[in-house]
Amino acid sequence: MDSAKEHISIKDFLVSGEEFSLKLNQDFGFLETIPRPKLEDLAKYYESEDYISHTDSKKGVLAFLYQTVKKYSLNKKVALIEKRNSGKGSLLDIGAGTGEFLKVAENKGWDISGVEPNSKARSSAKTKGVSLLESMDAVAGKQFDVVTLWHVLEHLPDLEKTVAKIESLIKVGGTLIIAVPNHNSYDANYYKNFWAAYDVPRHLWHFSQSSMRKLFSKKMKLEKTKPMIFDSFYVSLLSEKYKNGNAFSIRAFLIGLRSNVLAMSSKEYSSLIYCFKKTE
Repeated sequence: MDSAKEHISIKDFLVSGEEFSLKLNQDFGFLETIPRPKLEDLAKYYESEDYISHTDSKKGVLAFLYQTVKKYSLNKKVALIEKRNSGKGSLLDIGAGTGEFLKVAENKGWDISGVEPNSKARSSAKTKGVSLLESMDAVAGKQFDVVTLWHVLEHLPDLEKTVAKIESLIKVGGTLIIAVPNHNSYDANYYKNFWAAYDVPRHLWHFSQSSMRKLFSKKMKLEKTKPMIFDSFYVSLLSEKYKNGNAFSIRAFLIGLRSNVLAMSSKEYSSLIYCFKKTE
């Protein structure tokens, strides 16, 4: 299925309007965005008021729905890390955005740290009392009970080296939580090149469950995979907008619902949370 998606043309609907394609990585099985932007050019593809994860904006239907669901999801995320860690501890959130997840975790007793390369998002976090670091290099040599990446891994260049860095930041017995889109979901296969979670070229990599299992070293044991139920609805709404220009669509809700219903048996949800434990 992965190889069948190679070379389909996908447009950057958010910023540049440029066309990209997908290529199967033979070693790990994920799809790569081709051509991959140069490191120094990546920032310009995030320069949009519509890039929701770097703002707290509720302007527009999609933004309002995103922020409303996010509020509910933040508490669920903190509950998840507490369960996986058997209580509170030290937390590093990589790609922390505007710091809302960390703020909720701090309020619940976690010792928080965060990394966010986008200066606008860091400034927004600071207004909440959350100070974020610019890169993972600033926490090199430190280790945490829990490290989280909520829809961030797909953005990170130099993937293999970055994964090794991430693993080094986790204590033995500690937990790694990673949420990423799943291009084997029903909504991905329905919308094809209009699927919003391809989000090229901001998403450099496009993961499946099998590729996520291969990506990390043997010391990282995958203990649980959990669905992100709301993602199929949001992604379908945005995909419908890209495909047909509709700001709001009942069809999108039905596609999102169908994706979740089918995933109850296939387990191929629109987005998945992977819970790893560092064993050595």
